[in-house]
This record gives sequence, structure tokens and C-alpha cells, in this order.
Amino acid sequence: MMDDRKIPRTMSTQHPDNVNIPFFCEYPVIKGDDEVREAYYAFSHLGCNEQMWDYEGKDVDVYVVKKLLSRYSQFFYDVKLGKDVFLTFRIPNPSVEKSEAKVMLEVLESIPRSCDSAKIFYDDDTIPVFEVILPMTSNSAELNRVYYYYTNFVVGKANKKFFCGDITIKDWIGEFKPERINVIPLFEDRSYVLESHSITEKFVEDKLLSYQRVFLAKSDLAMNYGGFSSDIYLRKALFNLASLEDKTGVRIYPIVGFGSPPFRGNLRPDNVLDITRKWKSVFTFTVQSAFKYDYPEKVVVRSIEKLNSINPKLKVEDPGEEMLNLADKIAKEYRRKVLLVADIVNALSAHVPRRRARRLHVGLFGYSRDINGVQLPRAIPFCCSLYSIGLPPELIGLSNLSDEELGVVVENYYDELNFSLRFFSRKVCHKLGLEKVYNYGALKEFGLEIGDFELAEEVYNAFRRNRVSILTEKILQAARLRKFLG
Repeated sequence: MMDDRKIPRTMSTQHPDNVNIPFFCEYPVIKGDDEVREAYYAFSHLGCNEQMWDYEGKDVDVYVVKKLLSRYSQFFYDVKLGKDVFLTFRIPNPSVEKSEAKVMLEVLESIPRSCDSAKIFYDDDTIPVFEVILPMTSNSAELNRVYYYYTNFVVGKANKKFFCGDITIKDWIGEFKPERINVIPLFEDRSYVLESHSITEKFVEDKLLSYQRVFLAKSDLAMNYGGFSSDIYLRKALFNLASLEDKTGVRIYPIVGFGSPPFRGNLRPDNVLDITRKWKSVFTFTVQSAFKYDYPEKVVVRSIEKLNSINPKLKVEDPGEEMLNLADKIAKEYRRKVLLVADIVNALSAHVPRRRARRLHVGLFGYSRDINGVQLPRAIPFCCSLYSIGLPPELIGLSNLSDEELGVVVENYYDELNFSLRFFSRKVCHKLGLEKVYNYGALKEFGLEIGDFELAEEVYNAFRRNRVSILTEKILQAARLRKFLG
């Protein structure tokens, strides 16, 4: 099914990292029908190929296909959902998110119903939704459970009779289409990211597939192991996936979840060419909310056009054992030093404005995150809190490196460090006694300019004096200068 399909280059997502409120939203928190409008806007105005419809940890409209086709009929007559543009569901992982486990069943059951809506609308066999993303994938059995639950229980029940001698479910209810779905693994932790090729190989080995999409997280890796280390782990995973394609003959199409902050990927409308050069083998880039709403629409549209037009190259260099060892060394230091900023991050994150209606749910370290027994918020408020007080997270974990090792980091992470240091505050760093965490003096020796972001001190002072209304406005003011919340 759909083996000759168009593979999306840009995936619009619902990450709540935007400062500005979209024009189509009445309230700051995007939810409900606003997200249906957002999907249409991403397709029709911005030019995204795909919209991720996220059921993980949030209340989501299960009638999105019917609403899109009925409300924006002229657009979807001309641009077919499921052929020209794509809606891809991210489902909860029952192995991890126990309280949300049955949501996965509801989502899978909704796929044939969405297909019925498309059949009425298009009067043909167009399949509007045929892929789901499984977050926090740790083994092939989890992927197979989703794949075979849909095949054996959602579609498989069609030919069963209600009772002996009676008609089949299909005779009464109608056909169940599509007959199978594609399951996209989303790998988030270091061990699973580095084994993504092995897990994927085991999943595809007994299926006649011409291609397989594989989703690699950036934010989760960075939260758990640091910005630079997460880059190296991703590069190794992409190399391994390219080798898997050579081995199996199954085309591999990597998706990487890049956000606007360097810590979460460094993908913004003003640097898409730099990012696509650095990540040549990434096929699908996520276009998150800050990318979409914190720049002028014309700039966003041109940037998405560039992303859509650049041809990826799956062949990538192996970063090698030495680089992996360096990444592991930095990750170990990051996990120690991030605990020193945990208290102020947790206190400030309570004042970070919400942009999506989301529920807390269990994740890799739990949402919120748990590192060595210390709770931390999710990646976006984590980044926002540290950037707001002039202590960018990209620098954490670099303080125990030799000059040679730091030189390697600067060479491979220069753009990310250069951007983040513009929003660094030496004064706040000194007031909090965090010079050992943020070894900015050593970075200066490599020609990087160390900024002194004055607004960070204003945020810090408002926080210390408990001036809540001023604090929230200062956080937003700083975010507007960066063009992302976190």
C-alpha cells in the first residue's frame, strides 16, 4: 500500500515553543478547533507536506479528517489528503504511558472511519491516514504490536460473524480500509537511538516493505545528555540507518525532530540552508511552532520551500569511536552539572507561558524529567528558563574538557555556541555562582564572543523579588528577541 507515495520533507508539529499567538487563535493556548485550523494553515499557506496530529499527552480532536475535508473543501479537492499532503498520528506508547494506553486503541479504530469520510468526499479509494508514530520505542515487539493490532483486530474483525449463521461485521458496518498501516518508530533515549537500525531491521524483516520511515528525537536526547552529545548520537544513528538501507534494500527515510533553540536542533527560518548542509541525510524536518509563528509569514514560506526543494543524501560519515567517547564524557558531565541549575529552572519554569493544552504523562524520564533523582521540566520550559536568565543550556557539560577536546566541540558545534552566547549573562552566572558550570572563559580562547545579555539580569531581579507579573513579561520580552520560547 502506497509504496510509491510522496515522502514528506517538512512535518508541521504541535510543539508549544512559540512566543507569538497565531492569528487564527482566540486565546494564547492552542487547542481544539484551533489545531484543525493550524493543520489547514500549515498545508495551504505555509506549504508543509505533513502535519503530525499528536495524541500523546493531550486532548485531540478525533474527527480531524472529517473537519478538514468539510470545512476546507475547495483546498482539499485540489490538494488530496493522503496523496499530496499527509496527516500522521502520534499515538501513546502503551508500554510506557499506561494511563493513556487505550487512547492508542481509539486512534487506530478511527483510521477506517477517517477513510470512510475521504471516500464520501473524494468518491474514490483515497486513504487519508495510513501512518502512526510510536514514541519512546525501545524494541521491535512494540512496533509489531501496533502493526498487528491494527491488521488483526481493527481490520481483522471485518469478516467475523456476530453469531453463528448471521452476517459478518463488514456486511453490516462496511469495509475497513486501509488493510494495513505503517508504523514509524520514534527513538528518544541514547541506547535506543544508537540501536535504531537494529530495532528497525527486526521490525521490517518479515514485511514486504519498499520503505520505512524512522523518527529520531533531538530534544529528549539533549535534555538527557546535553546539546553537543545529542548531535553526535544522531549522526551515529543516521550513519547506521544508511548502512541498514544498503543491507536490506528497504529505503530508509529519517525524520529528525529539530526545534528552534540550538539545544533542540537549531532549525529556524533564517538558517535552513546551514542546517540542511549539516544534516544532509535527514529526509523529513519538523517545522515546530516557533518556526511557524515567530517570523514573518513570507520568510516562513520561503524557508519551507527551501526545505521541500533540497534533495537529501543518505550517505553520511561515521563520527567514529573517539567522537562517541567524547560525547559520552560530555554527557556524564552534563548530567552532573545540570543538577546545579535544577532549582532555579524548576522555579522559573512555573512562569513560562503555556502555548498548548497538554497533560502531564510518563515519558523517558517522566514529564517532568528525572535526572539522578532530581525533577526537571520538559525541554521547552527547560530551555526557556535557562535562556531567560542568560544561562543557555548548550554550554552545560563542557567545563571538564581539555583544550584539545574543547577545540573539537567548537569546530563541530560552532554555530550553536555562537548563537547561544549572544544571550549569555556573565553577571547572572556570577550571582548564582555557576562559573564552574558555564566555563565561558575557555570558550573565549577559541574566538567565540561572550555576550552579556542585559535583559537576563532584569529577569533574574524580577524573579528574586517575586514580581510575578513583571517576570512573565520579561520572559516573553527575552523570548521575542530570540524568536522562540524554548
